[in-house]
Amino acid sequence: QVQLVESGGGLVQTGGSLRLSCAASGFLSSVTVMGWYRQAPGKEREWVASVGGRSSANYVDSVKGRFTISRENAKNTMSLQMNSLKSEDTAVYYCNAETTRGVKYWGKGTLVTVSS
Repeated sequence: QVQLVESGGGLVQTGGSLRLSCAASGFLSSVTVMGWYRQAPGKEREWVASVGGRSSANYVDSVKGRFTISRENAKNTMSLQMNSLKSEDTAVYYCNAETTRGVKYWGKGTLVTVSS
């Protein structure tokens, strides 16, 4: 089992920045990829970014150049630095961890609201 807890969401103005954090606990040796997903009101959950064990990062096109994902294995944490936020970034952001067996774990989410 892997437990994930997100923090850092909130209300920010367009163009502002937020940093989300994800604290992981449990059987972490089985985790390969960690990432962030988001779900905007009335929309399906979408993948935002992910980072593998060798810190190789990937991003959805809409956030490239604005968001940075990082992972600190020694601290069992993962972060998402979000800059130049837009109204379309408003969503509940979820931390995700995938194990070597393909099992996915999810946090409960943290709300990010970008106001104009």
